[in-house]
Amino acid sequence: MKSNLVGITMGDPAGIGPEISLKAIDAKPEYQQSVLIYGSYDVLQYYHQQLQLTTPLVRIEKVQDFQPGKINVISVVDLAIGKDIEIGQVSPLAGDAAYQYIARAISDALKGDIRVVTTAPLNKEALHKGGHNFDGHTEIFATLTKTKSYTMMLWSERMSVVHVSTHCSLREACDRATKGRVLECVHLADGAMKQLGIEKPRIAVAGLNPHSGEAGLFGREEIDEIIPAVQAAQQEGLNVDGPVPPDTVFLKAYNGVYDIVVAMYHDQGHIPMKMVAFDSGVNVTLGLPIIRTSVDHGTAFDIAGKGIAKADSMCYAVDLGKRFAEH
Repeated sequence: MKSNLVGITMGDPAGIGPEISLKAIDAKPEYQQSVLIYGSYDVLQYYHQQLQLTTPLVRIEKVQDFQPGKINVISVVDLAIGKDIEIGQVSPLAGDAAYQYIARAISDALKGDIRVVTTAPLNKEALHKGGHNFDGHTEIFATLTKTKSYTMMLWSERMSVVHVSTHCSLREACDRATKGRVLECVHLADGAMKQLGIEKPRIAVAGLNPHSGEAGLFGREEIDEIIPAVQAAQQEGLNVDGPVPPDTVFLKAYNGVYDIVVAMYHDQGHIPMKMVAFDSGVNVTLGLPIIRTSVDHGTAFDIAGKGIAKADSMCYAVDLGKRFAEH
C-alpha cells in the first residue's frame, strides 16, 4: 500500500519556512492526519510558542512513528535560534541544514515512506556557503534522484508554465533553447496536465525573441530550433501551438486558450505567473520519480520572525501534491 503522507521540508531555518510550515498544519485538521515536517525541532518549537499554536508539536524519529492529530517533526539537524543561527541572517549552518532536510525527505520518498515532498524556501547564498553548490531545489532533486530529464513548472488554477531553462544567464538561456530541449519540455508539460485530469492538454510554446523572431528579422532561434520542436510534437499527435509571441501568449493562457505555456527562460515564465498568482502559485519539479511541490516565493528574511508570513502558498503546494498523488 502506497503511503499517503506529505513531507514538508521547512527550508532555511532563518527564513519564514518554519513559520509557514507550522501555520499550514495547525490551520488544517486534515493536514494533521497526513503531513509531517522535516526540519529542526528546536526552531519549530520556538515558532510554535511564539505563534501560540494549539496543535501539539511532537518529535518523531521516523515516518512510521507518525502521530495523527499533531504536528509531527523529524528533526534532521538540531539548531537553536540565537545560538546556532539568527533569524533573517544568511548562515552556512542554516544553508547546510536546509539541504539535509531535503536529502532526508527525498530518501524517505524514494523508499515509499512518504508520497509527496513539499518544500519551503531555501536561501541560495546560505546553501552555497553551507557547501552545497546547487542552483536551487530543482537541481538538488534532480541530482539526488538521478534524474536527467526534468523541468520546473509553475502552476496556478488560472495558468501554468514550464521552463526550457531556469537558473542561468539570459545569454546562456538563448543557447539552451534547442529543438531537443523544447520538445522535452513539451512532453513533460503534456504529462503533467494529464496527471491533473486534462485529457488532451492545449500547449503553447512561447517564442524566444520579440514577435517570435519576425521571420528571422529579430533572431533565428524560432526558425532553427523552436518551430522544428513544435512540428515534431504535432506529428506525435500532441495539441501544441507555437511559437506564440511571448508578449501575448500568457494573456491567452490566462484567458483559457491554453492549459500550459512552455516558456523559454526563467523570467519569461516567472514574471506573468507571479503577477497573477503570487500567493497561490505552486512550483513543481516535473520528470522526477517522486512528487515534489513547493511554495512559489523566497525565504523573506525581511519579515522572518515577525509572525506575519502567510501560509497560503504552502497550503496550495500541499494540496497540489496530493492531486498528483491521486494519479
